[in-house]
Amino acid sequence: MDLADVSWLTKEHLDTVIDWIPSMRNLKLKDIPSFIRTTNPNDIMLNFIVHETSRAKRASAIILNTFDDLEHDIFQSMQSILPPVYSIGPLHLLTNREIEEGSETGRMGSNLWREEIECLDWLNTESRNSVVYVNFGSITTMTVKQLVEFAWGLAATKKEFLWVIRPDLVAGKEAMVPPDFLAETANRSMLGNWCPQEKVLSHPAVGGFLTHSGWNSTLESLSGGVPMVCWPFFAEQQTNCKFTCDEWEVGMEIGGDVKREEVEAVVRELMDGEKGKKMREKAEEWQRLAEKVTEYPCGSSFVNFETWM
Repeated sequence: MDLADVSWLTKEHLDTVIDWIPSMRNLKLKDIPSFIRTTNPNDIMLNFIVHETSRAKRASAIILNTFDDLEHDIFQSMQSILPPVYSIGPLHLLTNREIEEGSETGRMGSNLWREEIECLDWLNTESRNSVVYVNFGSITTMTVKQLVEFAWGLAATKKEFLWVIRPDLVAGKEAMVPPDFLAETANRSMLGNWCPQEKVLSHPAVGGFLTHSGWNSTLESLSGGVPMVCWPFFAEQQTNCKFTCDEWEVGMEIGGDVKREEVEAVVRELMDGEKGKKMREKAEEWQRLAEKVTEYPCGSSFVNFETWM
């Protein structure tokens, strides 16, 4: 069988149920990380993951940037086959409590792009839960067509939005939105190359997050009490999206092809719909739990962090 046949079969069976992973319920093949779904047995990332997984049993402990309330059943399953597993997340909440923002360490940051803080001043002029925040992470790329569909879908919602568009967001080309889109949305939008995402997601004006479902973005959104529209791209993002939408009940997924009508409909539901309201309430519950586990001196993640750091 040639590679074309293998590729076709993979797409054909993306809805195959995966029911043999402990504590991970209602999974389908499409929800498994893309590195694992590869049809190439020599794939470098697949073999790296297999190698590292085989070494995990030799560790004295395993620490994870998550928290027990969020993934309790998974922790229980991991504890049965691995060394002690400890949650120390959301890690950014812990570091914010431990490290002063103006200190030398606090100024170091961890972004791959220079932050543009002007967006925070713009958010200060907007009403509570009125802004859609759009950011597809530091390495996700898309086509020109997908960029245009996202743009006109957002424009059609008539909502205020803050959209981070990296210069390299479009694969092989400069990321540029249509000039008529800019003209139509000029009074209700702000575009930038990057932003201080943690502060954006904790800002009261932000009511929803259109995201690629990277883990840092997912955890920061939960910590800010912000529901999500998910457009997973690769790696573990499909799994994060699955849990965001089905297990944690704070998200809705957009199809990979990206149609402006779907973008408009899902964002409208997120911001104004009954389902969006329920997702926001659920996100605020997760926010309270995330804050509780990182509290001094008895939060579970705080205790684990102090024990193992």
